[in-house]
Amino acid sequence: MTSMFQDLMTGLDEVEAYLSGAREGYKVHVPDEIDVKGIRKRLKMTQARFSDTFGFSLDAVKHWEGGRRTPEASARAFLTVIAKNPIAVITALHPDRSNSVARKPSARIARH
Repeated sequence: MTSMFQDLMTGLDEVEAYLSGAREGYKVHVPDEIDVKGIRKRLKMTQARFSDTFGFSLDAVKHWEGGRRTPEASARAFLTVIAKNPIAVITALHPDRSNSVARKPSARIARH
């Protein structure tokens, strides 16, 4: 827990420095590689459900998982957010379902 707190505080310090003008620009770290299949499996989703829920083409998911293609930086950033907070992404992309996801996130996430 301490490490997470330290990470959050460091991030807040960086934001404060940027907003005050003490630091120019802000660079986000996007991982070079991402385990799409691992993320999907943790969410207990089929490839089709994963692609429908998060807006990827089914072919892209299949190619990423098969190692035939690598997600571009923007997709890797989005996949990172999905891996860290899938409920927030589902709530943002499917506002009509947000109440049912918020009530029982672990039981509902695989159904979206």
